[in-house]
Amino acid sequence: MTVNEIHERLQAQFGEAVGPLSEPKLDAFAVVKAQKIVEVARFLKETPGLELDHCNDLTALDWPARNVIEVVYHLFSYGHRHGIVLKVEADRANPVVPSVEGVWKAANWMERECYDMFGVTFTGHPDLRRLLLPDDWQGFPLRKDYQEAGGYHGIPNTRENPLVELRRLDEKRRAERPAPPPPPAASTPPAAPAEPAKA
Repeated sequence: MTVNEIHERLQAQFGEAVGPLSEPKLDAFAVVKAQKIVEVARFLKETPGLELDHCNDLTALDWPARNVIEVVYHLFSYGHRHGIVLKVEADRANPVVPSVEGVWKAANWMERECYDMFGVTFTGHPDLRRLLLPDDWQGFPLRKDYQEAGGYHGIPNTRENPLVELRRLDEKRRAERPAPPPPPAASTPPAAPAEPAKA
């Protein structure tokens, strides 16, 4: 089934809750209203002929100028070898999207990563907490306006260029290396044996 055919099935089932299919650049996508994403996900997974049984990826995009964070779902069917990309647009000031963890278990840690990096709250998630960063980390590092805080509990988050450090180590090794022994004194080569006299 083509992405257009999958999209037609979605629009027939959910009407205006599923937006038009984008012009394909790499992957065409459709925007789904946040309150319908779980129903849409379940429909895509359980409907015979669609059976999108795998959530390949779930991530987000930050659009400060539009005041939107897009949650992006890459869905695929191993049985039918087809798929679609969906997006849900959330208010950047308070991004809240229902969790699809109950449809695809693989979404569990992907939603946690999205929460950790972008600050998206997934309602209904069974264990929504930071995944990559400590619980007391301030801010969401993949938002475009994120500013480094200069470290974490006294641990700096900057380091010198590793090439500079390698050069310094190389110079130190050369300085510590013992000098090579002097070459042996040149000795006089032995004289060639005299040729026998001719008779």
